[in-house]
Amino acid sequence: MKSWTKKGMMGAALATAMALPAAAQKSVSAVVIDGYPARALWVKEFTNFFIPEVDKRLAETGEYKMSWQENYGGSIVKPRGVLEGVQLGLGDIGIVTTIFHSSKLPSQGISGSTPFIASDARAVAKAVDEIAREFPAMQNEFAAQNQVYLATGVVLDSYQMFCTSEVSSIADLEGKKVAGAGLNLRYLEGIKDAAGVRGGLTDFYNMLQTGLVDCGMLWPEAAKTFKIAEVAPYMLKADLGAVNSKTITVNADYWAKLPDGVKDVLKAVAIDYRDHVAGIAMDRAAASEAAYVEGGGKIIDVSSEDRAAWANAMPNIAAEWATTLNDKGEDGTAMLAAYIGKLKDAGYEGVRDWTAE
Repeated sequence: MKSWTKKGMMGAALATAMALPAAAQKSVSAVVIDGYPARALWVKEFTNFFIPEVDKRLAETGEYKMSWQENYGGSIVKPRGVLEGVQLGLGDIGIVTTIFHSSKLPSQGISGSTPFIASDARAVAKAVDEIAREFPAMQNEFAAQNQVYLATGVVLDSYQMFCTSEVSSIADLEGKKVAGAGLNLRYLEGIKDAAGVRGGLTDFYNMLQTGLVDCGMLWPEAAKTFKIAEVAPYMLKADLGAVNSKTITVNADYWAKLPDGVKDVLKAVAIDYRDHVAGIAMDRAAASEAAYVEGGGKIIDVSSEDRAAWANAMPNIAAEWATTLNDKGEDGTAMLAAYIGKLKDAGYEGVRDWTAE
């Protein structure tokens, strides 16, 4: 008869445990969609930053592992189709370009309705994202589209005007046809006889090349990426300001089935991605302007007086934005004041007080 000591029993238990297979990592699939191409800054950094960061953090616990399927450049949806694509479950996670959906996502127009304040992607991204967490409007709007809001993205330091013929002041924009992506077309209401033409970033090159428009509103990094200097070699640096235009969302049905551990990581990394992309946008701003000049472009600075005159000639689109939300039962007036207050605290004060009726 074998006599078992305490030490011997512990050794046998350890040997048995070592012989058993390790608990299998649970695989969680995720289909990511955006209609923009992989070379677009926010898409590229979703691949290079967001996904590896999620994988790294999940690996720290070892319980879950993501199986990613990335679909960009129109393979599943076009740029305007991401919101509906995530809503319908064509993608589990999407990078929604919110400026295309002002009627469904009106609160997302907060920075676009307040031009001439901050040309800093980092400050605007943080302020908008904080508003989304402090007021229910933004998250409610995405919930109505069967989506869960994760974080706001700002991918541009400031909208500028890129034109096919030489311009030296705001007055030279009078009578011009200008391409824009949505709410920013309202900026033209402060310029005599200027006409906005709606288009997506991927369309701007052809719109300018074919003469459909005389100018386009975009930012230097995008101008570099899409080689805008070839067709619009004059940049009027008006510093219209940074605008939130991207939001990371998740299909609500997909989200409901995710383990809490995966949800927590996705939420945390989304905020880090927000700051990461905004930081890159700012880091690349000056270099992108230099690349534009090297590509044959010329930059013309707008005077502070000209900027102020343009801002004051515009209708108060910020007050209109707040009223629209108020009429929907949201506190748009408080949201507007809070947002501008956050930018002021960060050191940015506009040339016009948009809270004044």
